[in-house]
Amino acid sequence: MYPQLIIEALKKVNYPETGKNLVEMAMVEDNIRIEGKKVSFSLLFENPNDPFIRPIVKAAETAITTYVSSDVDIKGNISVITRQIVRREPDRLLHGVKNMIAIASGKGGVGKSTIAANLAVALAGMGYKIGLLDADIFGPSQPKMFQVEDARPFLERIGNRDLIRPVENHGVKLLSIGFFVNKNDAVLWRGPMACNALKQLIRECNWGDLDYLFIDLPPGTSDIHLTMVHTLSISGVIIVTTPQEVALADARKGINMFLNKKINVPILGLIENMAWFTPAELPENNYYLFGKEGGKRLSEELNIPLLGQIPIVQSICEGGDNGVPVALSSDKITGSAFRSLAENVVERVNWHQKHIFC
Repeated sequence: MYPQLIIEALKKVNYPETGKNLVEMAMVEDNIRIEGKKVSFSLLFENPNDPFIRPIVKAAETAITTYVSSDVDIKGNISVITRQIVRREPDRLLHGVKNMIAIASGKGGVGKSTIAANLAVALAGMGYKIGLLDADIFGPSQPKMFQVEDARPFLERIGNRDLIRPVENHGVKLLSIGFFVNKNDAVLWRGPMACNALKQLIRECNWGDLDYLFIDLPPGTSDIHLTMVHTLSISGVIIVTTPQEVALADARKGINMFLNKKINVPILGLIENMAWFTPAELPENNYYLFGKEGGKRLSEELNIPLLGQIPIVQSICEGGDNGVPVALSSDKITGSAFRSLAENVVERVNWHQKHIFC
């Protein structure tokens, strides 16, 4: 093998928006490295949120194994670099948090908070250190889902500061405005006041060392979302939707917001919740109450990974109401769904860290 063979193979791969191949567009950034059968190089993209990154990388791998040799060791050896350098310095109080991942939805009622709670619990069960920030100031639900509505966090002295110690249950560190207000009272705050309260929760909490801090955002697009991305170094966002067209339309808006140049937060993937209904007495039967595979179609349309499809199962609802997330159970249907989702999230985050340098 020699570099020109690799170049010729990459000429077979076209960038969808321009129709030009990778070599014409000068996307092959550095010298091609060949070590025995192993080939490695970098591809240059203009934008770290380019939706074609994953398909182009896969197409380049396929082209090399097709036009050079099927024995070439190329999978996982193509790095991605971008011209737009976007660096957000993490909050100095959160230096022990490795990954901060927002959980968002275009509209309410799609089960975003339920997904966030069960994903956090599933990962904690796999041995990861997990935190969950309930960023829904006006409708906090995580305290109930974790059966800690009556908890009242206390302050602990860290260095020369008094910081909030998060509540912990099911192996997850949890913080919510719900701990500081009466659970039956409406929170009647204007946008700036809500944002300031959220900043206080972020900056004055002692999260300690975490592998993942999940941020359960309120539905839609609002000041809260802007506050989060401007306050924290968000690793990426996961969008939750149902298969229903109305929900998909709002999911598109949410995705568009995070990909906006002023925000520019990577979309890690999409979760299709309420994908089908499976009655307990007929576990092999699937009934598509809100449409079939709408989330899957949206992920394919936007070139966003589909991280998981979660069915409607009565135990998921009961787990949220009782404060015992269903991911804790050994139930075959729900347990398998959330374990698979957790594994896919870890894999996607690792892939992103390995391939995207921005």
